[in-house]
Amino acid sequence: MTKTIFEEMGGSYEMQGDYYLPCLSLPEEKQKPVGVWGQRHLRYIKEHKRTFYVNLLTSCKLNSYLVDIDKQAEEMFSRLVKQFAEKENVTEKLKAENQMLWVQKMNNIRNRATEIINTEIIFV
Repeated sequence: MTKTIFEEMGGSYEMQGDYYLPCLSLPEEKQKPVGVWGQRHLRYIKEHKRTFYVNLLTSCKLNSYLVDIDKQAEEMFSRLVKQFAEKENVTEKLKAENQMLWVQKMNNIRNRATEIINTEIIFV
């Protein structure tokens, strides 16, 4: 019996019931840790952009894409918090003088930065 194109390329078949099905597997993707921003984006694309998610998964680019999104979001978050804190004069001096006010302002700044990142990067 002649070999199929799939067999010539090194593939093999296995019996499933009455049919021979090709043994398919994806190449190993180098796994890097994905942070909180990447995990949020993953959850979003799984629920709302199913085709995009499947394309990334089958092309073995999902992990690197999520790591990149996480890195962009983390850099933007740090930059925004720093800029907002400078603009609103939330300094170490304020922290030493009135800790509760400093905590309130920093929480407000962090929440605004999170909303911006969610709108600009995560839920797009």
